[in-house]
Amino acid sequence: MSSSESTNQFPRTYWREIDLPTFEKLNEDTTVDVAIVGAGITGITAAYLLAKEGVKVAIIEAGGVLNGTTGHTTAKLTAQHGLIYDELISHFCEEKAKLYFESTSNAIKFVENTSNEKGIDCDFSKQDAFVYATSDQYDKKLETEMSAYQRLGIDGDLVGNIPFDIQIKSALLMRNQAQYHPLKFLKGLLEEAVKAGCQVYENSVAAGIEDVETAQPKVKIKGGHKVACKQVIIASHFPFYDKPGLYFARMYAERSYAIGIKTNQEYPGGMYISADSPSRSIRYTPIEGGNLLILGGENHKTGQGVDTLSHYVALESFAKDVFGLSEYHYRWSAQDMMTLDKVPYIGPLTRDKENILVATGYKKWGMTTGILAGHLLTDYVLNRDNPYKELYNPSRFDADPDIKSFISTNADVAKHLIKGKLEFVPKDPGDLVNGEGSVVMHKGQRAGAYKDENGKLYIVDTTCTHLGCECEWNHAEKSWDCPCHGSRFAYNGEVIEGPAKKALKSVGNE
Repeated sequence: MSSSESTNQFPRTYWREIDLPTFEKLNEDTTVDVAIVGAGITGITAAYLLAKEGVKVAIIEAGGVLNGTTGHTTAKLTAQHGLIYDELISHFCEEKAKLYFESTSNAIKFVENTSNEKGIDCDFSKQDAFVYATSDQYDKKLETEMSAYQRLGIDGDLVGNIPFDIQIKSALLMRNQAQYHPLKFLKGLLEEAVKAGCQVYENSVAAGIEDVETAQPKVKIKGGHKVACKQVIIASHFPFYDKPGLYFARMYAERSYAIGIKTNQEYPGGMYISADSPSRSIRYTPIEGGNLLILGGENHKTGQGVDTLSHYVALESFAKDVFGLSEYHYRWSAQDMMTLDKVPYIGPLTRDKENILVATGYKKWGMTTGILAGHLLTDYVLNRDNPYKELYNPSRFDADPDIKSFISTNADVAKHLIKGKLEFVPKDPGDLVNGEGSVVMHKGQRAGAYKDENGKLYIVDTTCTHLGCECEWNHAEKSWDCPCHGSRFAYNGEVIEGPAKKALKSVGNE
């Protein structure tokens, strides 16, 4: 499909085109050792590891398994998380930078070893990873990052070209990284966990946690049932239970985009990402009869920036210019949480809540981070030592760069809170054509309207139910996105992603 043909269609990710298991909704109270909220890469990895150890585990999923960020990735298994290592040395220390590299590298080994041991065919292959620079400014940054590689003993090199028609200054190579089909692997892991006794409940929305101060907290499920446990693992992308940790003020949400293009062309190997803006990511995955070229990038803060459909158009233009391809078969996007210091939060929700564990803030590198989080959280549950606990501890707060980031992030929130309230909206719901959504004026008030393909009109109050910012229309995904803390809502107002828990108020469907 071309961009023009797909404009009015909902996105479709290649990874979910496999048969996935389905599970019943939780329809009674239950008791387990550990309740895991979220059936993505973190929750499934933790469930697999804990169930293997004889721990009684239940996974609670608001929708279907593997349908969140895990199913909307580019699926690079790499410790090359952009230009991160010089920054880690500067903001933390050399030892913690080594721990970061080691922990993410261990995640790659886990996928390789486990897929071999369990016979999980997940298209795993070793690949070199490259960050490339197209400007003098980033050429210098690659040199600085290469120096960090040398200090940390990372197997890498600076090279002068990459095998595509892209004019670059240089590229930084990290050897022996990998790629895979994440849902094939995690489906296999989930099946193993279920064999070991793990319970899984789909379409069961976690609405809060009761009795947090006791030895048996209870996860409340929307509708009334409860899961009593000794420990809770919050692996729901954004922590659904957030109030004690104020995570919404310590992170911000970014969206990124990908297109998948079928091709019979030989692929030269490797995984590539640009250091400069606009971001560009290149990799392939084998499919029947050829390869699927996966091109990604176009990062921006959720609910902010230009018309979201333009990001897909830009990626299609890149595909045409570099690869001579003008039609794509898949398009999808993902939302990622970014922490203040660029290191994920994995561990106890707060210092005084050791029985409530959280994993969030993967900054677009969830394929390795989700797996290392599953291991780290397992060690917390089993009260085992782990060398990475201090590095990823959610209660850390270093003056540089956290304070500056905290101020700038929340100043941006304040700006959008005020801007949304003062915005003049000239459009009326009656102006919409089928398949169009927009901010409108409805009965003298700012509202959001979407007219579906059959002409049915959905009108919602665009005030985010989290902290009151005004949501903006996401053309590409047909959703209402909050520019302050990244909450997202379907066109009918239902919550897609938190921190919001309540739907947008309906103010009229016609």
